Amino acid sequence: MANAKVIQAKQESVDVVTAKLRESVTSVVVDYRGLNVAQATELRKQLREAGIEFQVLKNSLLRRATAAAELTELDSVLTGPTAIAFSGEDAVAPAKILNDFAKKNDALKLKGAVVEGRVIGEEEVKALAELPSREGLLSMLLSVLQAPVRNFALAVKAVADKEEQGA
Repeated sequence: MANAKVIQAKQESVDVVTAKLRESVTSVVVDYRGLNVAQATELRKQLREAGIEFQVLKNSLLRRATAAAELTELDSVLTGPTAIAFSGEDAVAPAKILNDFAKKNDALKLKGAVVEGRVIGEEEVKALAELPSREGLLSMLLSVLQAPVRNFALAVKAVADKEEQGA
């Protein structure tokens, strides 16, 4: 009877992780071996402030979840101590936070990620981390869209000023 309860609890854990893998925009897998308590606490704080969930999980549980979510390509990086950051909204934020933290703390190693249902490797995670945030991209787009309107308004004003001087 006790074994049945344990198996059921493990299956529920797998189901929860599977749902997170499917629902998250980005899930970044890291090796946290060597982080001390203060560093781990600081990392969790930074991720929490960005609305990112960070969990340390057993590789066997993660492998079952990746199989259920049809993301078995991720299994190749599931070795050693593994933690995963789930982001439901911002695709760049977890990669950026974890990459910046890894630059300052050699103990943290990026392993790979799932971005919008696609498995990517360590180098692609680093490239993703270098992208501007969603807000930064939106601001760039807005400035590109505003430029023609602003230039047209300046041209109309220049023509109006020239006609005033001529009159």
